[in-house]
Amino acid sequence: MFSPEGPSLRELAVQALSSVEGGYDLLAPKFNHTPFRTPDWVLDATADALRPLGPFGRGLDVCCGTGAGVRVLRSLCEGGITGVDFSSGMLAQARTAHPDAGWVRADVRALPFAGAFDLAVSFGAYGHLLPAERPALFAGIYRALRPGGLFAFPIGPPPPVTSSWYWALLGFDLAMWFRNAVWRPPFVMYYRTWPLDAVRDDLTAAGFAVTTLSLTAPGQREDERQRPRYPLILAGKGSTP
Repeated sequence: MFSPEGPSLRELAVQALSSVEGGYDLLAPKFNHTPFRTPDWVLDATADALRPLGPFGRGLDVCCGTGAGVRVLRSLCEGGITGVDFSSGMLAQARTAHPDAGWVRADVRALPFAGAFDLAVSFGAYGHLLPAERPALFAGIYRALRPGGLFAFPIGPPPPVTSSWYWALLGFDLAMWFRNAVWRPPFVMYYRTWPLDAVRDDLTAAGFAVTTLSLTAPGQREDERQRPRYPLILAGKGSTP
């Protein structure tokens, strides 16, 4: 599951008993050697899906972590690229890997931007935000975009109830609910709190025009119908993507 350069079991336990911010500050130096990093195929497939809609001007990576989303923005944006995250440790790794981008430490539920970007993306951070926090997040992204701007992000497909993944993710979420009920500070990380229909409704309430594309996971099967498809949300400010 982890490479030799990844975190030890003890380090993961310390992270799990920390706050979200503190945990990622601890994990940051080894984060890119864990399976938690967004897979390259998701980044590349997202860039391919967005390319016909560009080119774009300035780009924003929301919940940027160590900066994996920069490869998407760099291939699509003709202007500057900015990443925003609340973990100083993760931002330090991103700054080292991508010194030509701008990096801002901020709470994404209160983004400090207005009319500054043409494309915003986000990868893999949704489980750290509770459903009640989505309206503030989406309102801030809407405010950060210029008229005609686009917010794009993939959501992993829900596994069928008959699969082992369904029960593994359910078990993880239940364990996290119990952990947060008995331990402080809380560590918010859930896999089943961002269903597609609810996310679409919250984006629409924030003012976005929403459409969806499918990203197909790579695989050995020739039958495309058997490959998992990841919804790519396209939320346009003032226009339908």
